[in-house]
Amino acid sequence: MSQQNQAKETPNIQELIAQMTLEEKAGLCSGQDFWHTKGIERLGIPSVMVTDGPHGLRKQAEGADHLGLNDSVPATCFPSAAGIASSWDRDLIRQMGTALGEECQAENVAVLLGPGANIKRSPLCGRNFEYFSEDPYLSSEIAASHIQGVQSQGVGTSLKHFAVNNQEHRRMSVDAIVDERTLREIYLASFEGAVKKGQPWTVMSSYNRVNGTYASENDYLLNQILKEEWGLEGFVVSDWGAVNERAEGLAAGLELEMPSSGGIGDGKIVEAVKNGTLSEEKLNAAVERILRVVFRSVAEKVENAAYDKDEHHALARRVARESMVLLKNDDRVLPLKRSGKIAVIGELAKRPRYQGGGSSHIKPTKLEVAYDEFAQEAGEAEVSYASGYSLKGDTVDEAKIAEAVKLAAHSDVAVLYAGLPDAYESEGYDRTHLRLPDNQLKLIEELSKAQPNLVVVLSNGSPVEMPWLGGVKGLLEAYLGGQALGGAIADILFGNVSPSGKLAETFPVRIEDTPAYLNFPGVGDRVEYREGIYVGYRYYDKKAIQPLFPFGFGLSYATFAYSDLKLSASQTSADAGVEVSVQVKNTGSVAAKEIVQLYVRDVESTVDRPRQELKGFEKVEFEPGESKTVSLTLDRRAFAYYDVQTSGWRVESGVFELSVGSSSRDIALTAEVQIEGDEPVREPVHRNSLIGDLMQPGRLTPEKKALLDEFLQGGLFTPPAEDEKEAQSGDEDEDGHDQAGMMEAVGRYLPLRAAVGFAAKPDGEQKLNELLDKLNG
Repeated sequence: MSQQNQAKETPNIQELIAQMTLEEKAGLCSGQDFWHTKGIERLGIPSVMVTDGPHGLRKQAEGADHLGLNDSVPATCFPSAAGIASSWDRDLIRQMGTALGEECQAENVAVLLGPGANIKRSPLCGRNFEYFSEDPYLSSEIAASHIQGVQSQGVGTSLKHFAVNNQEHRRMSVDAIVDERTLREIYLASFEGAVKKGQPWTVMSSYNRVNGTYASENDYLLNQILKEEWGLEGFVVSDWGAVNERAEGLAAGLELEMPSSGGIGDGKIVEAVKNGTLSEEKLNAAVERILRVVFRSVAEKVENAAYDKDEHHALARRVARESMVLLKNDDRVLPLKRSGKIAVIGELAKRPRYQGGGSSHIKPTKLEVAYDEFAQEAGEAEVSYASGYSLKGDTVDEAKIAEAVKLAAHSDVAVLYAGLPDAYESEGYDRTHLRLPDNQLKLIEELSKAQPNLVVVLSNGSPVEMPWLGGVKGLLEAYLGGQALGGAIADILFGNVSPSGKLAETFPVRIEDTPAYLNFPGVGDRVEYREGIYVGYRYYDKKAIQPLFPFGFGLSYATFAYSDLKLSASQTSADAGVEVSVQVKNTGSVAAKEIVQLYVRDVESTVDRPRQELKGFEKVEFEPGESKTVSLTLDRRAFAYYDVQTSGWRVESGVFELSVGSSSRDIALTAEVQIEGDEPVREPVHRNSLIGDLMQPGRLTPEKKALLDEFLQGGLFTPPAEDEKEAQSGDEDEDGHDQAGMMEAVGRYLPLRAAVGFAAKPDGEQKLNELLDKLNG
């Protein structure tokens, strides 16, 4: 920001609050209209504008609607979140955020509503195109970069939708029932890193309830976690119309209600203060948080701000290129040759679907038509076109298909632009299946018979089933690539750049394979997250299910070799962390980028944990033949799980496996590190404690374990010593049963009281009580 803008003085907020009436303070806690905060003219408090994002500015005219039915000012439409997360490129996303901030400054917008960091629990969620990933670490890293970029320009963001908003079905009333560990490790972790690293000026509470309480009046989420634990300095704003009870919401940490409630919410706050159910100190604190952001936006306002539309469009094209994922390239059908005959098929080639529907709908500054950009890049190739299908419905048009098939059959290669029409996915409702429209499915079937060199380009906001995959040679996932979608696709198809995106979500073979299939979208107003922590690749890995395309997958026109995996230490403490380095070489003939992914696995844990979890990644550019050392850092959190008993993140001592590769299912190298974790939680020992649990390493101190061993020597069950197990392992009774193994198995799950009972000694209970006193002493 310029020195002139930095020099603007911020008023003494406490003095301003002292001069306000109760009604004025309550009034500041709701919107002036749909898009503006309230001001107080007599005190010099301005009204500022907030507007929809997150992948572009959707500034509407005064009095315009929220759902995008009315027109908005032109702005650069960047790829939606589903795409940009597939870039795995923090720096690029910061650049995109910076451009968004510049456009907000030019349009006098103080806060851009986004990004969305909700987890992709099911591919059926209608708003998945607006969210980043199924993985909380990747999601939080991309969200933080987005926030940092926008806010570097003196414009705030609104991280949304907090929290556990993973479906559109009954979104304003549904109650998401999720256990504490899952909440922490998956659904809140997606927001946590973004808050701590990005410090968004605002966080938007979601419509739904979480474990019985509306997110907009959830003290645990808004006060205890978001502000006290994570340290959010800004304020919480409601999603538009998400407020249930206004006074209760303010007490729980919801500072700003949007849009204006016409004074209804203000009146409830005033009444609550007067009757003593809401303290005025709580109201003052809410006003202070709001004013800090308002005056910050004023202080950092750039006068006469402007931006270069062509420059931003070029950036949008680069972001789109980096975000697209090459999923199949048999016989190196891509990149295309700029010669011969090429058939371009599909209405989406001339009527591109480049963004999702609902509140994030942007009016682009310009729009590239895919066919035009393709023809421009084709050089001496003869390019012809057939629609093949209509976007207005699913009905199969045999004439259109026949025309497309004839064209494809007389060409050297056919490129089909396919995908989901606008009506298939949007804010407000969820998908009911993962299929492409029937007319596109029939077209692909017929084209694959007529043309062996068939390439499909997909425009969609979330996964689709692909029963037709075996009939195509090339497949490019373009997602919803923004206003420069057409040129970015052409750049990749003709090899101007090597594709470098990797999937930020798993593509399932069928919807029945997905983790939440049996519990999405719930029954009535209740949805239970019974799959727990096993979301996305965590589930597919644990169940050994082969997906259509795994998390982190993406092909390149180059090839890469991994070698020389090194750790900073083979044994260290969790607090010290681990530095991981690996040598990566471009063994191909073209310049390309590789996304190096680092996964962590606790080899032996006392709690149920995923087989592996993403804990590090880096996108690196290579010239042909170039080799680079890629370094990644693992901190304490990379080894931790959330312990509900202690309400904190814990690391168990033991061996952790670190795996480096190009996807979750393509691991090149592994290494092990011995981590010294937290002291074991020593729970009280009671008469129903199981002997096997007490024998676990670290469960008891050596002294107390000796007391337990002494006690057991006088009981029925005596665990065999380690050197005796091998000797006894071959002993079998007349029926062939392993006696030692049976006794060990039975004893492992025998409670102390049962050992006493089986021993049948008169002083057994007394001895047990004495033991319990010593073990708990």
